[in-house]
Amino acid sequence: MVGRSSFLIFLAIFAWLPGCGRDTPEGDRRSAPAPSAAPAAASPIDKTAGSSAPRIIFLGDSLTAGLGLELEQSFPALIQKRIDAGSYQYEILNAGVSGDTSAGGLRRLEWALGEGTPVVLVVALGGNDGLRGLPTEQLESNLAQIIEQGQKRGLRVILAGMEAPPNFGAEYTTRFRAVYPRLAERYQVRLIPFLLDGVAGNAALNQADGIHPNARGAERVADLVWKVLEPELADTRRTTTR
Repeated sequence: MVGRSSFLIFLAIFAWLPGCGRDTPEGDRRSAPAPSAAPAAASPIDKTAGSSAPRIIFLGDSLTAGLGLELEQSFPALIQKRIDAGSYQYEILNAGVSGDTSAGGLRRLEWALGEGTPVVLVVALGGNDGLRGLPTEQLESNLAQIIEQGQKRGLRVILAGMEAPPNFGAEYTTRFRAVYPRLAERYQVRLIPFLLDGVAGNAALNQADGIHPNARGAERVADLVWKVLEPELADTRRTTTR
């Protein structure tokens, strides 16, 4: 696919250029990431504390947080608008933190699930693992633990795939890509094969850095996620009304 190929070529250049403002920490890409801070408790999409509405948790990095966008332009916020306009009664918690790896997401999981009544967990992590060339075994282990913990709490889990830049070699890129469908099959969860499908590599849908979607790109990402999330919500409603 042209968009994915263009995205990977850009990542290969972007990952090695200093001072480009990437959201991963400076230094050795294979070093352990610093502990992540939890997102702020109040935002247009993290609604009033104590609400009785069941929650959909988006656990991710800068793509989820909406880096460079207004809070209401991030793709989780756009999905909240679709929920509010329809017949579903859910609230979104955007637990996206810029620069986060899968390890950082795992560390924050208890916080993300600790408030309200979560019913769906959308896991959108791995982009920063790929940019830093972190071992794919580590990525798979972290994501597996996140999925397992979510399922132990009775949550429905959706896994969003990501791509690694090609500068670590074709073997690494292939192993990285294979992690997501393998986990989806192992744990029987819905899979979004590539979170930026149709957006990556399209200059009209990205900010100046070529990686983070602009407002139009975020709308495309929301479309992609909604196609997978909406059937999950429909299944959840059928299960709870039996």
